[in-house]
Amino acid sequence: MLFSSLVFLFYFLPILIGVYFFTPRSGKNYVLLLFSIVFHAWGGTGFTILLIASILVNFLVAKQLAQKKANAKKWLTAGIVFNVGLLLSFKYLAFFVENLNGLASFFNAGAAPFGSIKIILPLGISFFTFQQMSMLWDIHRNTETQRITFLNTALYVSFFPQLIAGPIVRYDDIVEEIKVRKENFSLFYSGIQRFMLGVFKKVVIANGCGLLIDTILKENINQLDSSAAWLGAIAYAFQIFFDFSGYSDMAIGLGRMFGFKLLENFNFPYIACSVQDFWRRWHISLSSWFKDYVYI
Repeated sequence: MLFSSLVFLFYFLPILIGVYFFTPRSGKNYVLLLFSIVFHAWGGTGFTILLIASILVNFLVAKQLAQKKANAKKWLTAGIVFNVGLLLSFKYLAFFVENLNGLASFFNAGAAPFGSIKIILPLGISFFTFQQMSMLWDIHRNTETQRITFLNTALYVSFFPQLIAGPIVRYDDIVEEIKVRKENFSLFYSGIQRFMLGVFKKVVIANGCGLLIDTILKENINQLDSSAAWLGAIAYAFQIFFDFSGYSDMAIGLGRMFGFKLLENFNFPYIACSVQDFWRRWHISLSSWFKDYVYI
């Protein structure tokens, strides 16, 4: 289910808003969790089972880490291995097998001695896996970790606004808002504005550029003149820019509607002065995640 789809705009979101704001404070997180699971299940129930299984495993590890036992590092290692293994299996196993077959074919060992693997990528697996790894690290390093509950953990991982394209939200940054937050008209209104801006970027500009690119690519590439080739290249640059920028705006806007203040994830990367500056601007939460949890 895409944020710009008719199903989301005219059914899912209005029903969620109605149910959420008529639900007592004690039940609001349950409503968000239920609708987030439904949102994820729209792409396939099998993937939802995978998401729930991943949440359960990481919750059990988080509970062990929160107790600050002597074997906490072993639990942390087990949790990281589980998450990395899950991500590699779904995102890179087919790629790895394909390259092994190509290498074997180069040495005349047969066309595909390692077989063929076709794996459908689960919705948001990179984002919810990265978030759960950062959660485990934060809990392990934080000496003042608050009580870990399954509801908080499950909502943190599955919260649907940031499930498709981020931002990657850190547990320490959002756990307080999950427990205690105040919705108000001003925040809700700004959320609608930001969301509609994202819809415009995605539907009108990004999809419009996509149609132009498809038209150009239907022609014989060897017969394209320089003006058509440049037009296609520029249109593609605008498409990927407004596609990701639009989804970032929609995610932040949706978060505000329900009282969450998600961090900015996109900051005009095309005005960057260097490759490093471009990387910092394009996917802010991903670059900071790698800096804090991998490099440092």
